[in-house]
Amino acid sequence: MSHLRFSKTYKKLFDSFTKVGELVWIGLRDERDNPIICVDEVMASQEQGLVGDRYCAKSGKRQVTIVQYEHLAVIESIIGKPIDPASLRRNLVVRGINLLALKQGRFHIGPALFESTGLCHPCSKMERALGPGGFNAMRGHGGLTARVVEDGMIRLGDAIVPQQADLFSD
Repeated sequence: MSHLRFSKTYKKLFDSFTKVGELVWIGLRDERDNPIICVDEVMASQEQGLVGDRYCAKSGKRQVTIVQYEHLAVIESIIGKPIDPASLRRNLVVRGINLLALKQGRFHIGPALFESTGLCHPCSKMERALGPGGFNAMRGHGGLTARVVEDGMIRLGDAIVPQQADLFSD
């Protein structure tokens, strides 16, 4: 019985958030190694991922990559210079919600529903993009990968809401 109470307690904690997050940046990569194209909106499609991105029409766990805005300051502090979100080669930047809390869950960005598929670890391109040590600066701050579960047009300013989240926890 103690295990059941423990599980319910942690389930409640994992499902409890103080507020919704916000989508603050969108970037698409039309071809491998091409510069990121910044946009104000994009169609998130279950079949295509983010329409216009190089992963468009590819299913799988890396349809969408997401990084947390608050981690940009950490990375900047480590490398000692300001960074442009495009240099991180992620699709979306969100703020105001802990991305790690969305791991292994579903969440809405505007009308679209996403499912986290894992952590988005840095690649060797971070050395070129951020300078020597860029890979290590990104470790632990690379964000999440996700797939689109329900279609929808997502826009800058859209809310990030965990599915079935309790936003009014004690």
